Amino acid sequence: MVDLTLQTSWYFILSTAMFGVGLYGVLSQKSGIRLLMSIEIMLNAANINFVAFGAMYGQATGFVYALFVIAIAAAEATVGLAIFVNLFRVRRTIDLDQIKTLQG
Repeated sequence: MVDLTLQTSWYFILSTAMFGVGLYGVLSQKSGIRLLMSIEIMLNAANINFVAFGAMYGQATGFVYALFVIAIAAAEATVGLAIFVNLFRVRRTIDLDQIKTLQG
């Protein structure tokens, strides 16, 4: 029998690396679309953790949490893209440095 914690440790390493890349993207990106993509990477890293813990302990709660995170990520992407489309209509840019306020 293969040690399940040894196998899941690789998932945790992958998740940590993905979360680090997403965090770097959130802190360094100036484009709104890249910012949303970085947030999606961070949410996917959390999903990997949920699924790995669920598989390691043999419970379905990790998978259920992952489905909720996927639904929240879809809603976040929809609302974020709608905001950026409206900002582009008004300001003709989605560069976050040029957009200081949301006032018209």
